[in-house]
Amino acid sequence: MDKKTWIIIAIIIAAFAGIIGYNMAFRSHDDPLAQIFPASEESGNISENINGNPDAPILIFEYADYQCEGCAAINPKLNQLVEEYDGKVAVVYRNYVQSYHANGTAAASAANAAAIQGYWKEYKNLLFANQNEWYYSDAATRQKQFEQYFVTATDGKGDLEKFRTDMLGDAVAAKIAFDRKLSEERHLTYTPYIYLGTTRIKESEMGNDFLDIMRQKINAELEKLEKQN
Repeated sequence: MDKKTWIIIAIIIAAFAGIIGYNMAFRSHDDPLAQIFPASEESGNISENINGNPDAPILIFEYADYQCEGCAAINPKLNQLVEEYDGKVAVVYRNYVQSYHANGTAAASAANAAAIQGYWKEYKNLLFANQNEWYYSDAATRQKQFEQYFVTATDGKGDLEKFRTDMLGDAVAAKIAFDRKLSEERHLTYTPYIYLGTTRIKESEMGNDFLDIMRQKINAELEKLEKQN
């Protein structure tokens, strides 16, 4: 090849290197946890627990514990946001069991066992709404309560025997461990820990005016997306 050809090749290589370098630099600012992870062997082949449209332009990531009283209080508010924005907002729930919650892991196991049969949303709402009922239950009483919630959540259409088996199965254990791994990468200091996309919602923003604050933030993000389009 002549000198001119070599110069052209060198320019093309340099251009590609620049593009790759730019993309890598851009991605380094991204939040790797602000995405929906597909079901995998690591997650027990159980999908992320999502309230709302998985393809929603706005994703809220909630790191929570079913035995957390603050999580129970904020659950209906998050449900309300999903309903209000009708397909534009979804909540991705990741369980992070606090060590001092004796029934937290069992509750997470029950919720994910219900998720396997497609009833996660209904089940988690019952867990939170009836938290005071099972909060201090012993193992035997708790199991009866969780099974009754499953019957209610599925309107009697779920497979109760499968639910019992899945609660103790490797897949559900893997899903809980997978969620915990993601939660630990956030270095959580409390629950609920909430992100709107890549932006953390401060604990001080989760009080009585939580809904108004979230609406303002969501509307601002939707306006940005509209301008980009």
